[in-house]
Amino acid sequence: MNHIVFEVGLAIALVALSGLLAAKLRFSVIPFYILIGMAVGPHAFHIWHLDFRFIESAALIEFMGRIGVLFLLFYLGLEFSVGRLVKAGKSIATGGTIYILINFSLGLLLGWGLGFPLEEILVIAGITTISSSAIVAKVLVDLKRTANPETEMILGIIMFEDVFLAVYISILSGLVLSGSSSLGGVLLSALIALAYMLGLLIVGRKLVPLLNKALNIRSGELFALVIFAALFLVAGFSETIHVAEAIGALLVGLVLAETEHVKRIEKLVIPFRDFFGAIFFFSFGLTIDPLTLGGEALWYSLAAVVVTLLGNFVAGILAGRSAGLSPRASSNIGLTIVSRGEFSIIMANLGKAGGLLAILQPFAAMYVLILAILGPLLTKESKLIYKALDKVFKFESRHVKRMAQKRTPASEEQ
Repeated sequence: MNHIVFEVGLAIALVALSGLLAAKLRFSVIPFYILIGMAVGPHAFHIWHLDFRFIESAALIEFMGRIGVLFLLFYLGLEFSVGRLVKAGKSIATGGTIYILINFSLGLLLGWGLGFPLEEILVIAGITTISSSAIVAKVLVDLKRTANPETEMILGIIMFEDVFLAVYISILSGLVLSGSSSLGGVLLSALIALAYMLGLLIVGRKLVPLLNKALNIRSGELFALVIFAALFLVAGFSETIHVAEAIGALLVGLVLAETEHVKRIEKLVIPFRDFFGAIFFFSFGLTIDPLTLGGEALWYSLAAVVVTLLGNFVAGILAGRSAGLSPRASSNIGLTIVSRGEFSIIMANLGKAGGLLAILQPFAAMYVLILAILGPLLTKESKLIYKALDKVFKFESRHVKRMAQKRTPASEEQ
């Protein structure tokens, strides 16, 4: 532990250099942060005090990364509002169900088609279903899309995924780790998670006048302490009842977005969001050993990527249509939430803990890496991708026809 500060400084320097390179190439910084993390780690070299293995500081860097996820989701919540989310409640439930059903079903078919046993199929379905809330949040903020019409559906799907994740991990843990699962326990866990999220949003909105008075603090230091205390307490408590801490942070942001202090909070949070967010993607890269990537796992992961890209786009189109969004906005949903990340790795680690086939770890790592790189690129170039697909599938002309058919009966009644 003698050189832990120097190690962390080295990690930050590497992140900064990769960010500068990305900016020079006019490329998304996320893949560069992940790739530099992969390039170092336990398999790397050690010269004098330059320890690129990051063994001593690994736990601290991982914790800083967790903080980064909290700030990313918290800021995303601040850019949104409870009001918009509540109004879109029904369409979000419909869209979230569509998204989970399509991607989970395709994950099951993929595992079955690749010839895996049942428990491995269930793990693969979990790996391919849940998107990375951290990457999605980063992309939405970087591309300034938080005010877009499809963003409320994207946020809703992220929250919907978390409820599904709480239920699915409960079931899968029972099957993989103990060979059984209590249906009553799973249902209770899901109900508690759902009630907690809805309750926090509803109560938080009612408390806005009180929060306006409570946050009327002149001292910048005390204001920061109060905001960060709320963020970490709620996020940490959320984890204790099987709601992801990142979702807890998102909920706090959604509530505080309704207050008159939202601009001050945003200004406070931005530097922390950028710094710790970058550390998250670096720490994520540290968990991927490039020496394990290749062979059979590579081909499996490529097949999974193709399935996920198709499933996400179709799910985005259908979810957006159910909410009355335009075809272009609907396509943005599928292209934005295609990234996979921290939750997929959790699923793979669950399989490892249960003694399942060892190929699940390199498969998940390669799959996550490809989509973590592709996701931001697809989102950035979503306009060009949509135009190219529209020439083939005629989304716009079909949308115009549907709108015309809906208007015709209404005009005949008049």
